[in-house]
Amino acid sequence: MYLAHTYAQTLADLGSKVSVQPPQNARLVHVNQSLLADLDLDPQFFVQQQLFNELFSENGRLNQHAMAQKYGGHQFGQWNPQLGDGRGLLLGETRDKQGKPVDLHLKGAGQTPYSRFGDGRAVLRSTLREYLVGEAMHHLGIPSSRSLCLISSDEPVMRERQETAAMMIRTCQSHIRFGHFEYFFHSGQSDKLQRLFDYCFNQHFPHLADTEDRYYRLLEQIVIDTAELIAKWQAAGFAHGVMNTDNMSIHGISFDFGPYAFLDDFQQDYICNHSDHQGRYAFDRQPGIGLWNLNALAHAFSSHLSLEEIKQALGQYEPRLLSHYFTLMAAKLGLQDATEQDEALISDWLNLLARERRDYHVSFRLLSHFQPAQPNPLLDHFVDRNQAKAWLDRYTQRLNQQSGSHAQRHQQMLAVNPNYVLRNYLAQQAIEQAEQGDFSEFERLFTLLSRPFDEQPANAQYAKPPPDWGKSMEISCSS
Repeated sequence: MYLAHTYAQTLADLGSKVSVQPPQNARLVHVNQSLLADLDLDPQFFVQQQLFNELFSENGRLNQHAMAQKYGGHQFGQWNPQLGDGRGLLLGETRDKQGKPVDLHLKGAGQTPYSRFGDGRAVLRSTLREYLVGEAMHHLGIPSSRSLCLISSDEPVMRERQETAAMMIRTCQSHIRFGHFEYFFHSGQSDKLQRLFDYCFNQHFPHLADTEDRYYRLLEQIVIDTAELIAKWQAAGFAHGVMNTDNMSIHGISFDFGPYAFLDDFQQDYICNHSDHQGRYAFDRQPGIGLWNLNALAHAFSSHLSLEEIKQALGQYEPRLLSHYFTLMAAKLGLQDATEQDEALISDWLNLLARERRDYHVSFRLLSHFQPAQPNPLLDHFVDRNQAKAWLDRYTQRLNQQSGSHAQRHQQMLAVNPNYVLRNYLAQQAIEQAEQGDFSEFERLFTLLSRPFDEQPANAQYAKPPPDWGKSMEISCSS
């Protein structure tokens, strides 16, 4: 079993050493066995007694080097240097089956020097939401952090109401954010900023470490990876909700989940975070915010790159995002060898969904089953059947121009249009049961979301649109 802590060894003064504070009556309630199998960790390490010894005892291997990282961030567009791991601790890293480093990070670990006035705890509600969505995103093919284990407790914590504390160990390539670079740049700590760059090259981007233009290529890779990530969000109908720069990963992964939502009825300007009063992070504004955040990050590269080089790297964002989004949407419509002429067909389909507030995911799944010249239940999905029929006629004409059978297209579309997504009302039902000590619905959703494209007839009710009370649920940032 491989377990190290290169961040603490190399960058100890870029954060604070903090011991894990165990919550009252902690209980291990779930281990992500499929993720565990992908990592160089001993499964016996994640038996409750062994895990808690390693996590909570002073000299435990997961506790002895634990540290809270220091960073800043632009929150709703305003610079805030008073940030850092206020409830999380970097425990160390292991390796995946390909030998690449994977962080182990404990969320809900207790107070740190960066907790400000917080208690350093995460609540069961938000922990379950992050645990489930990381797995959902992964199986949808969207790069994401994932959770390795879930720990519940009896410790009371106060948010909008009294809740109970929970913990989870989450994993990803690293927990280095845009805000790390921003903080050391804006605070004038150029030596620490340079050491952070060096660490990233050596540990996470070794293929760039010895290149003459490594700083340009690093910024370029972050730009491209971020563009492709947000294109995937838009195609999947996913709203993150809090795209502050301290929630943006340098690896182009979905990260730091809060009041996220998968769309129900298609609404371009949907706001999933009820604290976002100006709609800064509305669904249709995510692509623009991605570029805004990259601009904020790029300031930290100004000691190594000219303004023109920075502009050149940032200039790749929009074309890469649009190109990747078009490729994904063409696949969702089953279009082969898509060209610019298909953009209108895609756009008009989305406009049709928006006008009638049709469910985004159900609509694409129904379209996957569309067969020309056969009785078409898709028309019954729309109030204005004439407009729907007009679009379907154009769609049929386009399908007839491409090679391959409709059966092949049908299978290809089913493989990219999920039957199951993590709707907020489903997550809420699992949370309410778990708060009563019953994790069966959480377990059911966890298993269901590992096969989002399969029919799973026994679980067909989870594929239906939400009831009216389950649409556009208000989700807060509090956790």
